[in-house]
Amino acid sequence: MGHRKRSQPRRGSLAYLPRGRAKSFEARIRSWPTINSDEPKLLAHAGFKAGCVQLVTIDDRDKTPNAGKQLVSLGTVIVTPPLFVVGIRGYSKDNYGLQAAFDIYAKDLPKHFSRLLKLKTEGSNLEKVEKHLGNIQEIYAIVGITPTTNLDQKKPYIFEAAVKGGDIKKQFEFVKSFLGKEMKIDQVFETGVSVDAAAITKGKGWEGPITRWGVKKKQHKSRKSVREVGSLGPISPASIMYTVPRAGQRGFHQRTEYNKRIMIMSNTEKNEVKINPEGGFKHFGLVNGDFVIVKGSVPGTYRRLIKLRTQIRNVPSKILKPHILEVVL
Repeated sequence: MGHRKRSQPRRGSLAYLPRGRAKSFEARIRSWPTINSDEPKLLAHAGFKAGCVQLVTIDDRDKTPNAGKQLVSLGTVIVTPPLFVVGIRGYSKDNYGLQAAFDIYAKDLPKHFSRLLKLKTEGSNLEKVEKHLGNIQEIYAIVGITPTTNLDQKKPYIFEAAVKGGDIKKQFEFVKSFLGKEMKIDQVFETGVSVDAAAITKGKGWEGPITRWGVKKKQHKSRKSVREVGSLGPISPASIMYTVPRAGQRGFHQRTEYNKRIMIMSNTEKNEVKINPEGGFKHFGLVNGDFVIVKGSVPGTYRRLIKLRTQIRNVPSKILKPHILEVVL
């Protein structure tokens, strides 16, 4: 009997470890792009995944075989309620890295935000903070988003969004002008730009190594089991390497997909684009208010929070407006 090759995971399957369940339904954004501009800008927005459509467009990419031709591609509809600017956070830097130096919250916050923060908001610290902005390295806007009426969840999401461009004083004044106000999606992004989508993927539960890692099944009747790994390693040392494919959790991981182009940005009240199919989207319902359609798919199931960040990789020199011919529901 010849030597049998041990089943191995597919190449590149160790890219994301550990494959455990995410701690929250809300994804975290750990890095932010740099903006070469003198005008401050908020670098993130958020929304809820509603469904998918087909986009009939003209390919505007240069030096491609389909340049100038008609394309049919997948589009993901994301409902983007306005962000409410809850507060301002400043970070200072010491030998241990960035540390939160101050938090300033808007006066008379809506009840569902103030209850979640569990504090009495005051705006009287603005003058004190403005005098010590020289020690601040980064400015973030504390923003909140309330789930739409389609969702059963009433508790809002509150997270930080970076502000880049200009100096620290300009960034502080920029967030201060929006403190206690709403910021819509068209005030952060524009049609044609690419964004990065961060979300929690759809959970699959407990899966074996065949599905989870893509290892090859063993030959029929060659072993007692078929859908198990042939060997977990040598007999000595008596330990199992982390590279050995094992059964466990699959899905419900945090993932970030890069360069998702915004094809359409509109509002259902404008009637520019008919977005709602008859009876609404499956598992979501009717889309009301602001929404965007990004090219391709985004992580997560329907109704899940999707965070959209300014493009951090391969930033183009110019922004082209997409040529949309038709939206097929």
